[in-house]
Amino acid sequence: MSRTFRFQGAVGLVTGAGGGIGAALALELARRGCALMLVDRDADGLARTARAAAQAGAAVETAVIDLVDAAAIRALPEAVAARFGGLDLLVNNAGVALGGRFADTHLDDFEWLMDVNLRAVVRLCHAFLPMLTARPAAQIVNVSSVFGLIGVPEQVAYCTSKFAVRGFSEALRHEYAGTGLGVSVVHPGGVATAIARNARNPRLPDDPVAAEAARLAIEAGRVAFEKFLTLAPERAAAEIARGIERRAPRILIGRDARNIALIQRLMPAGYWGLIARLSAGRT
Repeated sequence: MSRTFRFQGAVGLVTGAGGGIGAALALELARRGCALMLVDRDADGLARTARAAAQAGAAVETAVIDLVDAAAIRALPEAVAARFGGLDLLVNNAGVALGGRFADTHLDDFEWLMDVNLRAVVRLCHAFLPMLTARPAAQIVNVSSVFGLIGVPEQVAYCTSKFAVRGFSEALRHEYAGTGLGVSVVHPGGVATAIARNARNPRLPDDPVAAEAARLAIEAGRVAFEKFLTLAPERAAAEIARGIERRAPRILIGRDARNIALIQRLMPAGYWGLIARLSAGRT
């Protein structure tokens, strides 16, 4: 397998390209010479990213898709083949969040999150494997999270999906070891995106007083969590691109992600006590 990924002249697909890390990464790839298929359910955000990528010199195609739609995912390879003839780089970036305690979580919401964060990753990888393996050097990049390294209270659904993305990516990489297909898994730390603001919340109790108390608690948790989202998406995108270029198996984004990975490695069963104390000291 080639030791580096060549962006110039490559074709890349990025999901979640309407904003945040996905939009920033699309522009980074455009500047590095990639043609782009950009995917998001947000048509307006997707159009803004596509215009910026085209202004940077990239050939761009877009697909407005909700990634819970398995049939739409199955149709994507045909659209990519018709526009670009093949694919060199698949970036599964799109993700959603679901806050609150597991006992208060409606299982339909849990399944919705798993559809976007995990099943869409699996479906996209499966759909594009024939196209990717036909290239002499191709790369799959699956975005997990720092919450794919540690389990966090009130993030049970999100952690479940991101741990699964990590395991899926590592196993898939081992299956294709020694071939032209590489697989990278990305663990961003606190990147300043809208994921916390856009998170789906637990369903409120029927009792008005209890519902108001729950709503206030949810809002307080969101505000506290957003204080940790400090890394600019553009910096995260640049780090991801450097990792892709190296065909790195694991890409840790931000000092917090690197610190958490180290703590988890040193204290695989007891890390949460230390991390919780350190986090409390920052609020």
